Amino acid sequence: MQYSTAQFRKGLKIEMEGEPLVIVDFQHVKPGKGGAFVRTKMKSLISGNVLEKTFRSGEKVDVPDLEEKKMSFLYKDEEGYCFMDSQTYEQMTLTKDQIGDALGYIKENVEVEVLLHNGTPIGVELPMFLNLQIVETDPGVKGNTVSGGSKPAKLETGLTIQVPLFVNEGEVVKVDTRTAQYIERV
Repeated sequence: MQYSTAQFRKGLKIEMEGEPLVIVDFQHVKPGKGGAFVRTKMKSLISGNVLEKTFRSGEKVDVPDLEEKKMSFLYKDEEGYCFMDSQTYEQMTLTKDQIGDALGYIKENVEVEVLLHNGTPIGVELPMFLNLQIVETDPGVKGNTVSGGSKPAKLETGLTIQVPLFVNEGEVVKVDTRTAQYIERV
């Protein structure tokens, strides 16, 4: 199966030279002279590199063999991070590189989407929001308000985020995994 340049849109996953890519941006160009073309900016799903390429209008690209599996994080050992498929109970070990930026949010029993390319894990997609406990922060002072500013707080996963002054150690907070921002106390 193949995609034509007419099907290009942001977020479309394509394959070029055996590498899965996601289209970040594209622009159809119809010059006054010559054939139309599509200027495309793509990001590798494996390395994260951004690449720009121009396609002739109507050119075809391959559809990648991608699969998403819902998996739960079990434990970490010297080999890597062990995840289990929620339906089949099949286990899979991923490396730090395969997990990438999601590492700061991984804790036991967190459900994630593991992205597989030709059966090999290449990435992890987190839920949009996670509830995580604060293990270290300066104590909140009576009278501090929501609009009063922020302070650093270390979460149970080791990630440090900015939280309002009134939030205390031991409290559970809702965190946006896309921006690493505090949303609310839970």
